[in-house]
Amino acid sequence: MNMTRREFLKSAALLAALAPFARLRAQDAAPAAATDEKPAAGPLDRRTMAGESVPLLGYGCMRLPRGGNGKIDRPLANRLWSRYLEAGGNYFDTAYMYHDGESEAALGEFLSKRPRSSYFLTDKMPVWMARTEEGLKRVFAEQLERTKAEYFDFYLVHSLGWGNWDLAKKIHALEFLLEKKKEGRIRHLGFSFHDAPEALDPILEAYDWEFAMIQLNYQDWTRYRSKEQYEKLVAKGIDVAVMEPLRGGALARLNPTAAAILREADPDASTASWAFRWVASLPGVKLVNSGMSRESDLEDNLKTFSPVRELSEADRAAIAAALAAFQKGQAVPCTACRYCMPCPVGVSIPDIFHLWNVFKADGDRDRFLARYAKIPEKSRASACVRCMQCTKHCPQHIAVPDELAKIAAYAEAPA
Repeated sequence: MNMTRREFLKSAALLAALAPFARLRAQDAAPAAATDEKPAAGPLDRRTMAGESVPLLGYGCMRLPRGGNGKIDRPLANRLWSRYLEAGGNYFDTAYMYHDGESEAALGEFLSKRPRSSYFLTDKMPVWMARTEEGLKRVFAEQLERTKAEYFDFYLVHSLGWGNWDLAKKIHALEFLLEKKKEGRIRHLGFSFHDAPEALDPILEAYDWEFAMIQLNYQDWTRYRSKEQYEKLVAKGIDVAVMEPLRGGALARLNPTAAAILREADPDASTASWAFRWVASLPGVKLVNSGMSRESDLEDNLKTFSPVRELSEADRAAIAAALAAFQKGQAVPCTACRYCMPCPVGVSIPDIFHLWNVFKADGDRDRFLARYAKIPEKSRASACVRCMQCTKHCPQHIAVPDELAKIAAYAEAPA
């Protein structure tokens, strides 16, 4: 990264960090320093991350469309990816465990038919799955094979926090990835993060990271302490990539009261577009990943990011009012990331939490019970044995067994 820019960001006050969006767009209009520049083929906004001109809208491949067999619907995924490329998007984000490894394979099959210099491929190292130095080698080799790629444009140490960072140090994950970077297998190295802001400090001291990905949205700004995480990264001059801008889709499915507030403010804007515009208004944000599994979602996002409209003070007030209304009805802060799965005893944790949150928003008990009854008995909340495996992997730090117990008690109580 450019040291002048780094020194500037280090000395910037928070007011400067939240400078007007128009100033940010002018800053990011400067050409990237990379020699392997990817051409913009469409109208999508682009920004500079780690010296590369990337589309502001990245394609997250954690929640791809599924067919009747539960596997990725590859024809539909291919159509969505093709449309994204056509609109000027060319940043694809996957990971080793997404769709049980099928995400990497499906994406590799699609992208390998295109010139390697025409797209950005991003992958991640899950240290908790690698576990050993030999495991690092195995996982990385599998990722290259699955994606049919000779190298990764962007690569992250996956889901760091206190526990995973300790493991990463123990198995020398950073040293391994720096060697891969030296070999040309990785072009830009960063990390994704799920923990309290204090856990960022040793990670930021360990290496001059080029970018970092954090969970960032208008609900988590203070609730998940994303604001503090964001400020630490900006102060270090580290470019910010965003995951969960819609908090697992929750901010696209607001309760009726919250949705009405935004609809009154702008009848033509989708609820999702408000969340994307809020994230994009932050100066340190260079990329916003979105998992688009439907054509309607993709088209709405392309509209939002071509280009992103600056938020007015009235817009910010509408978002604040909608958030207050939404939080009154939300139950479990689950993003359906599925890091808790598979459950050792087969409990359908994300599906149960989704049904519960919908019920808490609309209050329709009969509909909740009818949908809950369709879950096989062995996979319902009452099947939880409190093994606590889910809580170890939940990025949201949800007390999963406790929440399941509440839901089971409600579902089984007499009408």
